[in-house]
Amino acid sequence: MDCGCENISREELMKKIMAYKFAVNDMSLYLDTHPCDEKALKLHNEYVCELKKLEEEYEEKYGPLTFETQMDSWQWVEDRWPWEREEN
Repeated sequence: MDCGCENISREELMKKIMAYKFAVNDMSLYLDTHPCDEKALKLHNEYVCELKKLEEEYEEKYGPLTFETQMDSWQWVEDRWPWEREEN
């Protein structure tokens, strides 16, 4: 899968990340009750892979998403938070 996020805005990239996080969570809940569903497991793994790519793309362009991200400095105070809207 290609995230197609080369020319995507910060807001759109965040929306994609949130959508994949939801999908990963939803698939995880499904797999809790259907652990032998190989198609679901494959789809879950594809979503996890795509989510990781999107998060890496976001962090490369805009900075850390979570405090677990390794940083050279404590960047939280230098930029707006990921959920804050850009002022127009």
